[in-house]
Amino acid sequence: MSNTVDGVLVQWGDRLFYPSNRSKVSRTPALTGLALQERAQALRQRIRATVVRRAPQVMVKVTGGGRGMGAMAAHLRYIAKAGRLPIEDDRGIVREGKEALRAIADQWRFGGSRIPEVSERREAFNIMLSMPAGTNPRFVQQAAREFAKAELANHRYAMVLHNHQANPHVHITVRAEGRDGRRLNPRKEDLRRWRETFAERLCSWGIEAEATSQAIRGSRHREQRTWSRDMRSDSRSASATMQPPRMSPSHCRAGEAWVRIAQTLAASPEPSDRELSSAIVRYVREMPVVRGVPARSAQRDLPGMTRPHTAQMAPTRRDPEIER
Repeated sequence: MSNTVDGVLVQWGDRLFYPSNRSKVSRTPALTGLALQERAQALRQRIRATVVRRAPQVMVKVTGGGRGMGAMAAHLRYIAKAGRLPIEDDRGIVREGKEALRAIADQWRFGGSRIPEVSERREAFNIMLSMPAGTNPRFVQQAAREFAKAELANHRYAMVLHNHQANPHVHITVRAEGRDGRRLNPRKEDLRRWRETFAERLCSWGIEAEATSQAIRGSRHREQRTWSRDMRSDSRSASATMQPPRMSPSHCRAGEAWVRIAQTLAASPEPSDRELSSAIVRYVREMPVVRGVPARSAQRDLPGMTRPHTAQMAPTRRDPEIER
């Protein structure tokens, strides 16, 4: 593999898949030699999983949280189906029945700061980890168990597997106050990391899974989907005169990274890289956000992706990204 190709691939691949790390790039020594090759190969594998194999996307969702012990106990009863399903706590103890639910509730009520029956603040968070239908529920449960040990080790939590519905999923209720007194407060970057952790744990069990963002997949935002629905519902209405949605800044940044990666791989001497470049072009052209905006806007925001042949995207020798 060319070091030039690997270097540019790592540069743009990290921008695409790991945008939160960009602020650290200036303080991180540049990769060289074997380390660069290994990093580039890891990115190639992730790109193939995304654009060629279309690996299933994990879902990690915070569905709410209890404001007081009454709400927390009610949610425990709900996820355990009033004790009919096994419930596992943070110590790995698995129990069934109404007595088990009462025991967990009492542990949470009196362990640490006392939780009142009704509280003005959120005393617990409800998290759901899910995979598409057809995924082995036991592997989903094991991956969720490892996720909780990695991400929620400072907190009391209880988890239940639901495999009686189409999508196997695990409900985790976690107490907001940690063992050290610090409170859990999930933010956007936490949810991104949680998705990546869950996907990694699934992959370790042989279940192919990805945790890419909406921008990377080119998924449309709600307002764009609403615009399309309004246009279909009544083309004669005032909504038909609305301006069509433009690509958001995050979509444009992801699109630029995809273009740069495709250009770089198209210029590679390796046939497998050139094939991967073609797959990227097809993947981007099929993105909902690309299909949902006018061709002129797509050409402006993703220059090169509307050309008929991947070879036309090959960078010239004067391209500063390649010359570096």
